Amino acid sequence: MAEVAQLTGPDAVNDTAAVAVAGTDLGSMVNVGDRTYFAFGDTFGERDPESYGGQGGFWRSNVMAFSTDEDPSDGIAFDGWITDEVGLAAEIVPGLHEPDGTGEVTKIPTYGFAVDGAMYLYFMSVHHWGDPGEWDVNYSALAKSTDDGQTWEVLDAPRWPPDSNFIQVATAHVAEDGVDHVYFWAIPAGRFGGVQLMKVPADQESVEDASSYRYFTGTDTEGRPAWSDDMSQAATIVDGTVGELSVMFNEYLDRWIMTYSDAGNAYVREGLTPWGPWGEPIELLNGAEHPGLYSPYLNPRYVEDGGRTVYFTLSLWGPYNVYLYRAELERAG
Repeated sequence: MAEVAQLTGPDAVNDTAAVAVAGTDLGSMVNVGDRTYFAFGDTFGERDPESYGGQGGFWRSNVMAFSTDEDPSDGIAFDGWITDEVGLAAEIVPGLHEPDGTGEVTKIPTYGFAVDGAMYLYFMSVHHWGDPGEWDVNYSALAKSTDDGQTWEVLDAPRWPPDSNFIQVATAHVAEDGVDHVYFWAIPAGRFGGVQLMKVPADQESVEDASSYRYFTGTDTEGRPAWSDDMSQAATIVDGTVGELSVMFNEYLDRWIMTYSDAGNAYVREGLTPWGPWGEPIELLNGAEHPGLYSPYLNPRYVEDGGRTVYFTLSLWGPYNVYLYRAELERAG
């Protein structure tokens, strides 16, 4: 396990000061053609070097960079950003920025995916930031772009309620009987819930129709997955206190892998199928050595040696910026 490069903020491999990004977090990724889009959370253009955590001036709820760099071994160079009229990183899905606890504080993108020429961001509308790892939301929903991320529309549907297990997600495309689906591994608001699973056919009409989503409810006696259109029937596939997560299929292991944060550490699990069974957590990074870590996000584009080496973005709360890390995987047996 090793840090590869700092991607945002002072001393990063990218000049993010030029677009007024002094501090930001998250950095989940969406691949569209030869571009990889990076969706960042609350972003500050002015930040005292001694600041700790998410604070500063020129606040935007979210910003987005993109890259065609396919060699992560020395970091990932951004080709550009979605910018405003003066060339600074734009708030792509504006948050209402109302006082904490009174309405909507911010809109945080938790993951994205691409379907039929459209790009979607799954976001949560935050109502209140609580104690570390705790927050309340108004709902989660989708924003859509059909012009390479330049403009975004917040969709009226589908939406998931604030007390649901489908507030923050990781996504991947999965083929079922020749039909492409988008799978969503989901957790509640905050970092203190388990993982549930839903899917939708990978076409724009289905993605934008709440009735097209199906929720994993378990397996039958032959191990085949069962699905329901009733969200309340969703089964938990990973217990525990899972923080921001990411999932992809790994060719080297011939397994699905899930990364996430829990109690200040970063972990990886292996899954035989998208719904499991999922193995025991294996520590990727220790929080004592990497204080304030969260959001270890994978991307199938950023692997080496047939998937034996995987790269992932990681946020560190103290410097409040995004870094790139590398992990070497080993097959058992």
